[in-house]
Formats: sequence, C-alpha cells, structure tokens
Amino acid sequence: MMSVPVFVGCLLRNVVHVMPKRTVLRLSFNNHQDDAATSRRAFLTSCGVVLAGNTVPLGSPANAAISQEEKDKKNLLKGYERLNYLLDNWEKETTVCTSDNPYTGCDRTPIKVMEYLGYKSMDDPLFKADKTMRRLEALVPAADEVDYLEAMEKWAEKADEGSGMAYVSSWGEANPGGGKDRVAYFIERSKNDVIACRDSLGTVLRILGLL
Repeated sequence: MMSVPVFVGCLLRNVVHVMPKRTVLRLSFNNHQDDAATSRRAFLTSCGVVLAGNTVPLGSPANAAISQEEKDKKNLLKGYERLNYLLDNWEKETTVCTSDNPYTGCDRTPIKVMEYLGYKSMDDPLFKADKTMRRLEALVPAADEVDYLEAMEKWAEKADEGSGMAYVSSWGEANPGGGKDRVAYFIERSKNDVIACRDSLGTVLRILGLL
C-alpha cells in the first residue's frame, strides 16, 4: 500500500500533467477534453490509484478495522498468558519484600492482582477486556454464540470481584481487627476469581480459534 508521503510526492510530480498548458487553448474543445481525460488516467495510474477492482483506497476504514481486530486478538491472548503466569507464580507475584530477609521484610500485596486483570493501566492487554470481547463477537460462529456470551459475562463478573477483593485486602491492616492475616485472606479469595477469569477467557479464545 502506498504511504501518504509517497502519494503526495507523486501528486506534486504529476500535477503538471493534469493542468493543460497554454498551448492547449489553441486546440479544439473536443481535443482538449480527450487530452485532459488521458492526462488524468495517466496521473492516477502512475500514482498507483486503482479505480476499480478489490483494491482498498488509502485511509480506508476497512484497513483500520482489520488493524483493530488483530490488536484485540493479540491483547486477549497476551492477557490469557499473563493470567496463567500470575497463577503459576501466585505467592511470588502477590508478595513484596522491602529487605533481604524474606521473614521480616515481606508483605502480601493486591496490586499485582488488579494489574493483571487490567484495572491499573490503560496499556494493560486486558484493560476493558469485556469491550474487546464485544468487538470480536462478530467473528463467533452461530453455534457458539451462547457459550461466548456466557464466557463474556462470567469474565466481567469475576474480574470485578477479583479486583474488588484485592482492593479490600489492601485495607486489611487498617480496618479494626485487621492485620496481615486479613490481607492474605482476601488476596487468597481473589485467587479464585482470577482462576474463573482465566477459564472464561480461555473459552473466549477457543471459540475465536486462538487456542
């Protein structure tokens, strides 16, 4: 596909061919029309612009749609892989150590749970993943529509619960009667929601033919 700068350069090089010269004024009206039409066709051909057929014009919405679709697929697949990594390394990813002594300088933290579920950054692959799934719904075979919808709803429900549970755990020590054990308790509860999210996302990916 021709880039915009190349197309503009071509336009500047060829515009002289489109504009009739002064000598054209001395030609007949019919000859002038034929020459102008020929010049326009030559200009369009030299710039690689196809007037018919299946070629997609520059800046076509179709190209943008294809790009968004591939980006959405890639984000869901990357998010799925990240959730698997989080669950495989749960203790490590939900623990922060401020000293070299793992027994006195380490605390459980919920931040990573919210991060992996897409609740901490717009750059995370699972940021607003439910909307990403919705955009890809047109690719779902008719026979799988119900399963896809259920998996999408399950994701939204469990992602909210998991992130909420992790957030509650961050206040475990500050609440009356709280302590590190309460923080760990809520983090572990959020793990069940993360597992459910991973599984529902896996269903979505399988239906889309990405797993």
